[in-house]
Amino acid sequence: MNRVQPIYEITTKMNELLDGEITSSNREVVIESILSLLDERELLINQEVDTTTYSEEEHSLGKSLLILNQEVHRKMNELFLDLKFEMKQVKKQKHSNRQYTNPYANVQTLDGMFMDKRK
Repeated sequence: MNRVQPIYEITTKMNELLDGEITSSNREVVIESILSLLDERELLINQEVDTTTYSEEEHSLGKSLLILNQEVHRKMNELFLDLKFEMKQVKKQKHSNRQYTNPYANVQTLDGMFMDKRK
């Protein structure tokens, strides 16, 4: 049996998950699925490290696995950048809302103070 095939199948599942439409409502589910697939793939890869001889079929599947893995890596980076951008937007919106509700919260002036010396 081909030892690289299960790793290739898991990577294909990851690629299919990342190809689907990822919205802010289903993003957490997709990320959890990706993480579980990554853990499963890591276990399989660690089992295969001990064996050093591979057949020609396994070599060709390994080469296509590397290309597929680069594609998955690129898509995961895009997902990370989208999430990072959305977090910045939320932070900016929070700041704007806080500034709107209390515009003088950060004003630190000591002007207008005087001491009344009259008795």
